[in-house]
Amino acid sequence: MVTANPKTQVTVGVLALQGAFIEHMHMLRSIPSVKDIIAVRTKEQLASVDCLIIPGGESSAMALIAERCGMLQPLRDFVRNKPTWGTCAGMIMLADEATSTKKGGQELLGGLRICVNRNQFGSQKDSFTTDLHFPSILGDKQPFKAVFIRAPIITKILDEENVEILCRLEAKVGNTDAETIVAVRQQHLMATAFHPELTPDNRLHQYFVHLALQYQ
Repeated sequence: MVTANPKTQVTVGVLALQGAFIEHMHMLRSIPSVKDIIAVRTKEQLASVDCLIIPGGESSAMALIAERCGMLQPLRDFVRNKPTWGTCAGMIMLADEATSTKKGGQELLGGLRICVNRNQFGSQKDSFTTDLHFPSILGDKQPFKAVFIRAPIITKILDEENVEILCRLEAKVGNTDAETIVAVRQQHLMATAFHPELTPDNRLHQYFVHLALQYQ
């Protein structure tokens, strides 16, 4: 629940089981409203943070490591109640449904009422950068230069009443149409298909911290 008198600073956790967690931690250091940054690897560390970023990486490997170290259920419980932002693989982890998963499927944290398609754009060599606009949260003028690396897309919104579309592709990329959804918010949950931590632009990190403050 959003509080009327939120705190002025938050402790941000970055899930550090696998993937690009260090880059997120570096980006967060530039934001005054961040009190502390914790690389989360244990249940105890997870319990100590106000909000969480799930980074890009390999979603199936991330899920397997989380399961083996007893973190899967604590993470599921956390994302149901506390602000969480999933980027790239993190978006897959937050999704309620995923397609193009590896044989046998994979564990998801769920909670975010979307369906995603893994590796929509192909392999590592098909990575690209493109300008995107987030009019509802960043304004219309300055684009955000988004880095897509083996990125997913959102193929379906499963709860149109509660899931807000933040951003769509602005041009066709390969076989992926313009207007494809690549960022959403559902109350305390946020997801982006790309890697915002790989740019010098910290505006999305600032927005997530602002969002987290509203839920303290």
